[in-house]
Amino acid sequence: MSTPKPNDLMDISTRTILESISEGVITSDRRHRVVYLNRAAERILGVTREAAVGKRCSEVFHTSLCEEECVLLDTFNSNEPVTNRSAYLTTEAGDRIPVMISAVPLTDEDGVVVGGVETFRDVSLLENLRKELTGTVQLGDLVTRNLEMKRILDVLPQMAMSPSSVLIQGATGTGKEVLARAIHHLSLRHNRPFVAVNCGALPDTLLESELFGYEAGAFTGATKAKPGRFTLAEGGTLFLDEIGEISPAFQVKLLRVLQERTFEPLGSVKTLHSDVRIIAATNKNLMQEVRRGTFRDDLFYRLNVIQIDLPPLKKRKEDIPLLIDHFIRRFNAIQKKDVKGISTEALGVLMAYNFPGNIRELENFIERAFVLCNDGEIEMKHLPCGYLQLITIPVERKDLKTAMREMEKNLIEKALKRNKTKLEAADELGLHKSSLFRKMKELGIEL
Repeated sequence: MSTPKPNDLMDISTRTILESISEGVITSDRRHRVVYLNRAAERILGVTREAAVGKRCSEVFHTSLCEEECVLLDTFNSNEPVTNRSAYLTTEAGDRIPVMISAVPLTDEDGVVVGGVETFRDVSLLENLRKELTGTVQLGDLVTRNLEMKRILDVLPQMAMSPSSVLIQGATGTGKEVLARAIHHLSLRHNRPFVAVNCGALPDTLLESELFGYEAGAFTGATKAKPGRFTLAEGGTLFLDEIGEISPAFQVKLLRVLQERTFEPLGSVKTLHSDVRIIAATNKNLMQEVRRGTFRDDLFYRLNVIQIDLPPLKKRKEDIPLLIDHFIRRFNAIQKKDVKGISTEALGVLMAYNFPGNIRELENFIERAFVLCNDGEIEMKHLPCGYLQLITIPVERKDLKTAMREMEKNLIEKALKRNKTKLEAADELGLHKSSLFRKMKELGIEL
C-alpha cells in the first residue's frame, strides 16, 4: 500500500479549520511519518512545518508516552479513538510542559487504517493553577497540603541529616513508619539497612532475643546463633515501633544500649558495639506516661531528642483527595487496572468520615474498592457501606465543578475562622495573599 499524500488525508476546508484552533494537530501516515501539523503545533513544539514533515512523529513530538504507550500505535491497533492521555512534552528548546493528548485513526474507503491524527493541548496554566490552589507538597509516599504536615516535611531534610534519635508520636495508622523510612532515605545512612521492629507485638524475652540476638544453646531450641536487629541494622537505622508498650524492666536494658552503644547477645559474654540511629514511634503520649510512672524519664529523654507529632487524618481532611489519588495510582500500577478516579458522591462521603484508623483505614477502603472496580471511577457501591452507614449527612448529586467549588469555599471559610488575619489564613492554605483575595471574590466570600 502506497503512502498517502497530505491532500489525501485531509481536504482544504478541514485544514483551514485546523489552522485556526489553539490545540496542536499532527497527522501521520501508517508508518508514523508526519504529513501535516498545524500552526498551534508549530508554536507549542517550537518546530516549523517544513522541518517536521517526513520525519517520524517521535522525532518531532517528544512525549513521555512515546516509548512504551504510543497513543498513535494504540489507535492504529484498536481502530478506536484514544482520548485525554496525560503526558509531558519536551519541546525543541528543551522545555518540559504538561499536555493532554488524543488520537483518532484515519481510514480509507474500505475501512483500512491509513494514518492517524493526534491532537494535544498545553495544560501548563491549569497545572500551575492546580499547584497554586492546592499548595501540595510531596516527599516520597508522603503527600500533603495540610499546614502542620507541610511544616514537618519542610524540616525533614535537616532532621534526617542529624545523627540524633527521633521520636514520632501519632495515632495508629497516621504513617509513622512511612515517615521513619523517609527520614532514613534522606539521611547519610541511606545506603545502609532500615530495620523495623514492632515492640508491642513481643513479650520481653522474645523482644530481647529479637533485638540483641542469641548464641547457640542460649535457651531450649536455640540450635544455632542468630544475629539481632541491632546487628542487622549496623550502620543504618533501627525503627522501634510501639515503643510505649515495652515493660519497665526492658526499658532499663534498652536504655543501657542507647547510652553505651554496646550490648551482649543472649548466652554470650562478648560485648558488641552498635552504630545505629534510633527512630522510635508510639501512639501514646510518652510525656504523660512518664508522669504516670509507666515510662522511664531517662529513656524518654534519650529517645526524644527530635520529636515529631503526626496529626490524625480527621485534622488534615484536605489531604483525603490527594491520598486517594496517590493510592489509586499505586493500586493501578500493582493490579494492572485503569481506575480513573473517584466520583463526587463517594469523595463527599469519605470527606465526611472521621477515619479512626487514619491513613491506613483510607488505604484499605481504596484497596477494597479496587476489588470491585476495574476501570472508570470508584463509586458509592464500591465503598464499604458497613462503615460508612455511620455517616448521616446527605450527599447531593452535583457535577464535579460545583462540588469542587463548594469544597474550596468551605475550606477557605474555615481557614478564615481559624486564623486572626487573612495573611495567616493564606499561609495555612498554601496560597499567596493576593490569590486568596481573588478566590474569595470568585467564591462570593465577604472580603
